[in-house]
Formats: sequence, C-alpha cells, structure tokens
Amino acid sequence: MSVLRLVTAIVFAALTSACALAPQQTDVSTGSKSAADTPSATVDPTSDGSASNRGSAAAPRSSAPPPRIQALPSPTAREVEDKLRVIPTIDLTAVPPDLWDRIRTGFSMPNLSSPLVQERQIWYASQPSYVKRMVERSKRYLYYIVEELEKRGMPTELALLPMVESAFNPMAYSRSHASGLWQFIPSTGKNYNLEQNSWYDGRRDIVASTSAALDYLQFLYQMHGDWHLALASYNWGENAVARAIEKNRAKGLPTDYLSLSMPAETRYYVPKLQALKNIIANPHSFGVDLEPVPNTPYFVTIERTRDIDVRLAAKLADMPLDEFLALNPGHNRPVIIANGSTELVLPADKAKIFLANLQEHDAPLVSWQTYTLKRGDSLQHLASKHGISLASLKQINGIGRRTRVGPGYQVLLPLKGASIEPLPVSFRPPAAAQSRTSARKISYTVKRGDTLSEIADRYKVSIDDLRRWNKIGRLNAGQRLTIETNQQAPKTSGRSAKKRRTARHK
Repeated sequence: MSVLRLVTAIVFAALTSACALAPQQTDVSTGSKSAADTPSATVDPTSDGSASNRGSAAAPRSSAPPPRIQALPSPTAREVEDKLRVIPTIDLTAVPPDLWDRIRTGFSMPNLSSPLVQERQIWYASQPSYVKRMVERSKRYLYYIVEELEKRGMPTELALLPMVESAFNPMAYSRSHASGLWQFIPSTGKNYNLEQNSWYDGRRDIVASTSAALDYLQFLYQMHGDWHLALASYNWGENAVARAIEKNRAKGLPTDYLSLSMPAETRYYVPKLQALKNIIANPHSFGVDLEPVPNTPYFVTIERTRDIDVRLAAKLADMPLDEFLALNPGHNRPVIIANGSTELVLPADKAKIFLANLQEHDAPLVSWQTYTLKRGDSLQHLASKHGISLASLKQINGIGRRTRVGPGYQVLLPLKGASIEPLPVSFRPPAAAQSRTSARKISYTVKRGDTLSEIADRYKVSIDDLRRWNKIGRLNAGQRLTIETNQQAPKTSGRSAKKRRTARHK
C-alpha cells in the first residue's frame, strides 16, 4: 500500500508539474491570450495583465464549460457615441454647368511669376468693358476649343490664347499680316494647310484654324518640352526662340522663358496669358464680373454640297447675318463656293431649321455668276453692263488699289435679283489681306473729347485693332496713336490747322 501511495504521489506530482510548465497560447490575430487558456477564476478588471495578477495555475478545474469572458472597458477609456462625419467627395465625372469651371479644372501649365503678370492683371481689371466684349465674343467658340484641347490632352489655359491674339475677333488682322482668332501669318497658315485665296481664307475659318493652331502648339511643345517656350515660339517663331536659347546656353546662362532676350511683344506675351488665367481662376478677387458660359456645344457643322449665297444661307438658318458671319468668317465674297470650306458652321439649335428650309427652297441658291476676265475686258464696262457701280464691283470682289486684275482673274457679277448691299463692315475681309502693300500707317493725335469708338469709325478700323497697335489705357488729349488703314487722314479746315501749328510753336 505504501508503495502504491508513493507511485500515485509521484504520478500526481508529475502531472501537476507538466500543467504548470505548459506554454500559454497566444491569439496571433490580436496578440492576447486566447479564452481557452484563460483561468476560470474571476478576472480582476483592474489587472494590468502581469503575472502577479493572473489566477493560480494550480486552481482546481471545473468539468463545466468555462464561462464566456467579455472584455471590460478600461477605466481610462471612454466610449465614443458620435457618428463618424461623412467627408464630402468630388465627383470628377460630373459635368459642370459653367464652362469656366471646366476650363479651371484643366489648368495644368506651370504658373509664371513676373512683375509683367501683375501689370497685365491691373490692366485687364481696369478695362471691364473690354473684358466683357471679349468674353461675349468668346461664347461662340470656347466650348469647341476646350473640347479639342481635352481630346489632345493639352492644358485648357490655351483656350484663353485667342484673348491674347485677337480678343476673340475672327476678323482681326495685324500689321504682320496675321489673321483670324489664332493670328496665323500667311506662310505658317500654308504650312498647316490653311487655304488662302480671293474666295476664302482658312486662317479665319473657326474649325480649320483651331485645328491648325493646336497642331502647331503641340509641335512647339514637343520641340522645347516647355509650354512657356512653346508660346514664345508661337508668337516670335520657333527659329528665333531656338537661337535665343543657344545664345544663352553658349554664355552659360539659364534658357527658361524669363531668362531669354526677346522682343517686347514676346516678353509680354506669356504674362498676358498668365494674367488672364489668374483672373479667370478667381474673377471676384480682381473685381471682374465673369458671365457664365454654358458647358454645351454652341455650334455644329454640316456638310455643304452646293454653292450658296451668304445672305441666303443665313436666311435659311433663320439667324441674323452678323451671327452667321461670326461662325463662318473665312469667306471673302458674298457667295460660299466649293473652292473653300466644305462645311457650314451653324448654331446647334439652327442646323435642323436650315436643313428643313433648304429642302423646301425651290429657287436658285446663288444669285451671282463667276466670270473669268479675258483680254480687253474692262471692269468699268462689266459693272455698267450688270447694273452695278465700279466701286461696288471692286468691293464685292475684294479688289484693292494694288490688286493685279487681268486676263484669268475671276470676278463675281450679279444676276437678276442679287443683293449688292455690302456685308457688314465688321465682317468685310481686311483690305490688307487682299492687297498687303495697300495699308498705310497714320499717326493720330488724340483730342479732348475723343473716344476710341469715334476714332475707330473715322478710320474704318476696329477698337480691338486700335488697342493692339497702341498701348491704350485711358485716352488723354495729346496722346499719339498709330493707325493702319487705307483711309486718308481726314482733312481739316485751314483755321484748325493754323491753331495746331500755333499750339506747337508755343
């Protein structure tokens, strides 16, 4: 018996030792001991988990399943009952109703920091009527330009470039013979397939010139890898900018836009665009009232298969002639012929009207005939024969003082019922475009009470041209303006001339 008790004691001692030395399991998912290895004794909620506060390993076990232990909150913790705030998100797929918002979202060119930017901002902010007129004109073209920029992945700041180039005037014409919204000179226009003849000038065609301008800008960016240098090249020419870069590089100087030596016009060029970008980004900061522009297509294009009078096309589209010409400004004569664009540009809500009226129109679409001059023909004789004055015949056909007219030259002659009323003056092709050497520069001295509109009307030029030719802020008496025109300087009476001579000698 004593031996049996001894063996039993030894076995019991061995089992007890094994239980005491058994490793405790840890829940790898939380780093805490699992409930299966937690003693069934009551747990002191103030326990810090140290060995001294854990239950004895030798405590007697119960045959009943261990009670479910719930975690008790720490006395230093507090339950947060507030609901989580929902952080508002931006839906990048949402279409903003205002095109300006869409343009701002696409701004991606590096900002230019220069005192010239500040100067241009002040100038634009001080000319609210000019900015308003520019924005009003832009409404016809902006949506299309932004669409084309986004298709190519180009910065939407470039949609503002026609503000710098032409103030969004499709008939703008510069002293360097640049024409249209994007101000292409003749040679660059031809390089980018913009047709230019006596009937049609693709540099003024909204669709064709926009495509050409974006092609050119992409080429310049690929050339320089820098948008500021690309824009400088657009204004000054890529070869001129390349030479300026090489000149700086040879001297060990920086070759960025601000470090190059360039003409004053190019020096101001990018700062103008940056100033406009800053104003569009935050118009209220500059006191500018920026009217919303609907983020919807303003115009559509339709294929044209037959020649048609400009006036008739506007009538069939049930729209004012001025508005029709603003969308189709590339045509030099009162007839749109196949020798130019094969498309008509119409407001989005007028295309169906035009097509329906065209289908019902059973009269001729053209009230003019094309005549090729033969040897011995006289413009005066042709004008008399067709019941039109020589001056009207020349104007309709874009014949200036230096236009070479001879055998082979084509002129439009009116048929019976043709309207010989000239097109609105703001949409007549510039005389310099028809005869480059015919324009002359006039120096005009501003008089007390003069306004820009009066001066522009007097010399048959636009206010925008006056602003481009001269740095005009507020007109002051005695200020001298340069004007490019075919008009002679208005004659003054001998008394007025004598007064000016006397004033000069005082």
